Amino acid sequence: TMKITETRIVLAVQNLSASVAYYRDVLGLEIEFDSPGWCFLSRDAFSVMLGECPDTPPASAIGDHSYVAYFVVDDAQALFQEFAARAVSLIKSITDEPWGMREFGICTPDGHRMMFGQSLD
Repeated sequence: TMKITETRIVLAVQNLSASVAYYRDVLGLEIEFDSPGWCFLSRDAFSVMLGECPDTPPASAIGDHSYVAYFVVDDAQALFQEFAARAVSLIKSITDEPWGMREFGICTPDGHRMMFGQSLD
């Protein structure tokens, strides 16, 4: 049976150098590859491919469709504290939810919204 072995998200960004700095310096990702108009970064099992699209409306212009990913982590509180110390724009503070997840949400400078959660089981 065929398996999906890896997931990468592809995001259009307005200013590649500014976005790369954010993902590297604020979210703690490392650059894997870059070329004109593209940069691939990762941290643990989180991989993102950033493509520069300066003439495309930013994610912030598309409302709820700007949610791009939900990451399951092993320590949501520690990651929340790490991101908060770097002044990440939070859209949701860390909360224990009735669906069994401790989660929080962030918004990137381009308006991409991401959720991070830890199972409470």
